[in-house]
Amino acid sequence: MNIKSLLLGSAAALAAVSGAQAADAIVAAEPEPLEYVRVCDAFGAGFFYIPGSETCLKIGGYVRFQTNIGRDASNGGTPSATSTSDWDSFTRAQLEIDTRSDTEFGALRGFIGLRGDADSSSSRGVNVDQAFIEIGGLKVGYYYNWWDDGLSGETDDLAAGTTRFNSIRYTYTAGAAYAGVAVDELEGVARPGETDNNVGIEAIVGGKFGPAAVALLGGYDTDQSEGAVRIIATADLGPGTLGLAGVWASGPNAYYDTSEWAVAVEYAVKVTDKFKITPGFQYYDSLKNAAGTDFGDNNAWKAGLTFDYQLAKNLSAKASVQYLDPDNASESWSGYLRLQRAF
Repeated sequence: MNIKSLLLGSAAALAAVSGAQAADAIVAAEPEPLEYVRVCDAFGAGFFYIPGSETCLKIGGYVRFQTNIGRDASNGGTPSATSTSDWDSFTRAQLEIDTRSDTEFGALRGFIGLRGDADSSSSRGVNVDQAFIEIGGLKVGYYYNWWDDGLSGETDDLAAGTTRFNSIRYTYTAGAAYAGVAVDELEGVARPGETDNNVGIEAIVGGKFGPAAVALLGGYDTDQSEGAVRIIATADLGPGTLGLAGVWASGPNAYYDTSEWAVAVEYAVKVTDKFKITPGFQYYDSLKNAAGTDFGDNNAWKAGLTFDYQLAKNLSAKASVQYLDPDNASESWSGYLRLQRAF
């Protein structure tokens, strides 16, 4: 048998074994169709459709670097034997996830805000800043209440220290006017003689009328049986915006507890498209006593100046200086420098 006969025989044997498979056609799998990200303009700028759904998504937030200046600033302004520095720097990271979609009941919104502050050589961790569900005028979850709103500067002090609660609220809007009511779980604001899990009720009416806006707000702490009422009004006037506010409380409560009543005024002057100066003033009558149970006889006043400058798109700088002069106590200076990049 020569080499030629051997090769021919091997080829014939291979063909006999694999002949059936050779007849089958090789079919390549079709590639999955690509779905490009679509812009969603129904809810404002920055939203896009989540691929494969009709839900719109927006991702935003900011990075902030800030240096606080003032007496015992490194301890939040509270005197301490172990922390007496009059300046303190920290960095904040804020991430916000906003989802929207249309339903038969109106726009459905889900919002998550995550915040982390880094101070000294260690991080304080990441916490939930806000998380809520909103549909139509109904809003439920953990979020800032109406008392968190204030004037645009940094001088006004028109709410208690805690303005975030787990809440249920409903807001009715008719054109430029609105009215709302809310029920808050007042957890984390316990006062002498009360437990740390109470109920508060808020109600608000307001609206925008041409160049002016006004909001009348009330809050009632059911455990303390005390309440507070506040009004804020703003109006475009000349080269800036004039802001006026007044607040009264029947006694220290979860919504306002600094003084029996107070008035505040500011004028935000827009010097250029990028630069704004806001002087402000507030007067407090009958400050809270040392025990925090009632209002006393001491008064105080506060004056400040805030500068805002837009360095570039989404990059802003802010500087604020404040002076506080209370009766029968030492006056104090405080302020901060801030650089913030939003996205």
